[in-house]
Amino acid sequence: MDWFLRTGRLGFESLVETLSRNGIEPHDLSSVLDFGCGCGRITRYWKDWTRTRVHGADYNPRLVEWCRRNLPFARFEVNGSEPPLPFAEGELDFVYALSVFTHLSERAQFAWMQEMARIIRSGGHLLLTTHGESYLDHLPEEDRAAFRSGALVVVEEKAQGTNLCNAFHPAEHVRSRLARGWEVVDFEPMGARGNPHQDLFLLRRP
Repeated sequence: MDWFLRTGRLGFESLVETLSRNGIEPHDLSSVLDFGCGCGRITRYWKDWTRTRVHGADYNPRLVEWCRRNLPFARFEVNGSEPPLPFAEGELDFVYALSVFTHLSERAQFAWMQEMARIIRSGGHLLLTTHGESYLDHLPEEDRAAFRSGALVVVEEKAQGTNLCNAFHPAEHVRSRLARGWEVVDFEPMGARGNPHQDLFLLRRP
């Protein structure tokens, strides 16, 4: 339990610090979504941010129900494996997806990026984490070669949404394909504290 709380706090602090160093005042955010919130490992640390409307979404209804009972300051929704989410166009200032795109098929990743572009306002931000070069030892040599050539590598794609499915993102793939149409504001290799060794991207919606 101590590890769970400690990494949740680190993850939250990482979000706040990333926004701040890029000239975004976290306390000015009016609406935030924790996409893939699980049982609120990160969400719980928004509790005292009374000026911010906090939302969480997850595909696991049991975890969402736990959050609804135990984190009443936020609103939680169950999402499907594919879009949409129950938000209006441009409703949200900031969405973060920690270790979410790391467990999706390529098709699902692009579908969810389109949904993020729909629900985040112009000028709003999306923060996501990926398995980058620090995870190459998890791959056989053939897949390492594909990764080094700039290709996305997805293992056990049919099990997407679970920890059996793992996606490995070269930074250039994120910049040129996954985040096409977004501005890459920040990229920090292994910068996702609380999600050890994952790369961190901060994107701005035009």
